[in-house]
Amino acid sequence: MRITAPVRSAWDSSIRFRLVALTLTATILVVLLGGQLLLTRAGDGIVEAKKQFAATEASVALQRMQTQLNDTDMRTESVLERLGQLADEVGGQGTQYSLFIETPTSSYISRGMLRESVPLELLKASDDGSTALFVTATQVLYVDGRSVPGVVVAGHLVAPNQQEFPTYFVFPATSEIQTLTVLHRALWVTASFLVVALGMATFWIAHQVTVPVRQAAEVAARIASGDLDQRMAVRRHDEMASLGSSMNNMAGELERQIRALENLSAVQRQFVSDVSHELRTPMTTMRMATEVLHEAREDFDPHLARSVELLHDQEERFEEMLADLLEISRFDAGAAVLSVDAVDLVDLVNAEVVAQQGVAEKVGIPVEVRATEPVVVEVDARRVTRIIRNLLSNALSHGDESGVTITIAGDAQVACLTVRDHGVGFAPEAAELVFRRFWRADESRQRVLGGTGLGLAIALEDARLHKGWLEAWGQEGEGAQFRLTLPRKGCMMVDHAVLDLEPGDR
Repeated sequence: MRITAPVRSAWDSSIRFRLVALTLTATILVVLLGGQLLLTRAGDGIVEAKKQFAATEASVALQRMQTQLNDTDMRTESVLERLGQLADEVGGQGTQYSLFIETPTSSYISRGMLRESVPLELLKASDDGSTALFVTATQVLYVDGRSVPGVVVAGHLVAPNQQEFPTYFVFPATSEIQTLTVLHRALWVTASFLVVALGMATFWIAHQVTVPVRQAAEVAARIASGDLDQRMAVRRHDEMASLGSSMNNMAGELERQIRALENLSAVQRQFVSDVSHELRTPMTTMRMATEVLHEAREDFDPHLARSVELLHDQEERFEEMLADLLEISRFDAGAAVLSVDAVDLVDLVNAEVVAQQGVAEKVGIPVEVRATEPVVVEVDARRVTRIIRNLLSNALSHGDESGVTITIAGDAQVACLTVRDHGVGFAPEAAELVFRRFWRADESRQRVLGGTGLGLAIALEDARLHKGWLEAWGQEGEGAQFRLTLPRKGCMMVDHAVLDLEPGDR
């Protein structure tokens, strides 16, 4: 398992590794199969040639022995003695075979060879009286324990008195074995060289192919990281050059579009910032005039008094939107800073719940806070309070009489807060869209409370400014839950949450 894991990782992550591995595997299989076939054919050819050579040599020797045996004078010389003499003459030193002659009373066998070298089936075949030569493979055994492959040829000698004597010529295949050994060695040395050469050639070819691809990936990664001036070097006119040219054209077009969007975004941010600041002065004047009218509304007729109240309420809402726009412009300009203090997150939540108790009673939505112990965090209390206010306002705006539940918990590294409502909710795929500026899940939906449409966007920016998370879960008809995760201290990083994003009361 320890070996296969790195191999699997390299296989999945490297085209070069796959190409070299596949080529070497195919080469080794071809070499093994081809080498085995070649060795088998060569071995069969050598064995067949050895059999033909042995049959020819044995036939010549047997004829010479038969001629000399025919000239034997049976009146003055014993047949057995003559056979022994012929065996010494023909099977002596310098011959390529050993000789074994079987007689009814005794047997002649060349010095050093065992009788078991002649197969039993060949001994039986020779006893049938046939004058044909029998050739077969055998294992030549010696008295010193050696054993080598060989060929045995069986024939007959016929004495003048017509008595037959089985004769066996045993040819050891020592030279042939040496030839096969040399052939084996040469074949495997050549195969090893071929595998190494093909592996190096494949590696070089894969390198030539994958280097441009890797360069393209690196350039794409640098472009994705924001370095829009990166381009691929195009030196040839092949497919890789076409890839590089296409990628450079794409990068140029992408840079042009991004620059245009950046300019447009900058203009929009500057416009929002300028308009927001310029509206502060007339808004102050309008606020003062509205307050005067609102305080004197009791002296007006009912229709005019109602108009003054609507004017006062909408002026307050417009002022809230203006304040949110100014805050958004600070985030866009990178001018937002933190003023960190150690505060109890539970106290901040309770204070905001009390502040919005009137709104909750007005819409008939009870608010419950669940916290077992204080959760102290080092944060900007004003910004975290604004996050809580926006989340609670959103829950009251979209919730129902089932109520809103705020849960607070923490551990040594992080603090978590969830705000759960049971209202209309939103589709799961809209979990990130809810933090967009002025976004609504359904434009036709009538909300209970009004809002600027910037509350959740500002809450997300405040959470990010604290190096924390703000996430959303929703299900149509089942409500929504927002989870805020903050580091206990500014030097810590948020890498986990102690509360589930998906509520457990579904």
